[in-house]
Amino acid sequence: MRIGELAAATGASPRALRHYEQAGLIASARAANGYRVYDAGTAVRVRNIRRLLEAGLTLDDVQVFLPCLDGDVTAGPVSAGGVRVARDRLAVLDARIAAQTAIRDRLATALREADAGTP
Repeated sequence: MRIGELAAATGASPRALRHYEQAGLIASARAANGYRVYDAGTAVRVRNIRRLLEAGLTLDDVQVFLPCLDGDVTAGPVSAGGVRVARDRLAVLDARIAAQTAIRDRLATALREADAGTP
């Protein structure tokens, strides 16, 4: 299938598909006209990549899951590497949430103080 067909089948944009390919997560052959041609099984892999990205992982994180991207990612055995990556990503997300919460609290305090000083 061509890139537009793969995009339609997976909900990924052609740009995202080219990015996944550049990252080494998917592969294509080239037709005589230079168009990318993907194996039909690539759609499963792209859907799994998108699931992992939606779960908060990065493309670098997804590399750890390469051995199971062509099947049901959620049904396979849990790997130590996958658990480590997920824990590391969760720690990063928790730190970002804490930082954003602190900023929000400072802004809320500043607004309360401004409201208290306004007649």
